[in-house]
Amino acid sequence: MRDVFPGFLDGSLGGLDHNLHVHLVFVTKYRRKAFTDAMLTRTEEIMRDVCTDFEAELKQFNGEQDHVHLLVHYPPKVQLSKLVNSLKGVSSRRLRQEYDSHVRRYLWGGHFWSGSYFAGSCGGAPLTVVKQYIENQQRPTG
Repeated sequence: MRDVFPGFLDGSLGGLDHNLHVHLVFVTKYRRKAFTDAMLTRTEEIMRDVCTDFEAELKQFNGEQDHVHLLVHYPPKVQLSKLVNSLKGVSSRRLRQEYDSHVRRYLWGGHFWSGSYFAGSCGGAPLTVVKQYIENQQRPTG
């Protein structure tokens, strides 16, 4: 077991007893191109705060005009579906409040996000690949 999880049994991970990461992708309703660069920056701030409330950490964030990518490190006690619902719900509410006239041009009916989402577990060496993928999104300028 020491070979598979180096640092776990000898305590050198500093009390860390989990290494759970999830790659999340949220898409705007009808894939409308509603995001601006400023909105993506604000979305990242909102989602970082929500993650903190769940004792999770937003490790990477980026997006394009119609979707966002998140890489989240979370503890085993967190129910992923509850984290996702909170991330989508809080961000939807705040973005609609703060960018009301802009959002209404693209989205209506009280919806911001599509009802579905992608969640892929990842860890170890592939994390660098996921981080690169998220970094290389075609973020809108201006």
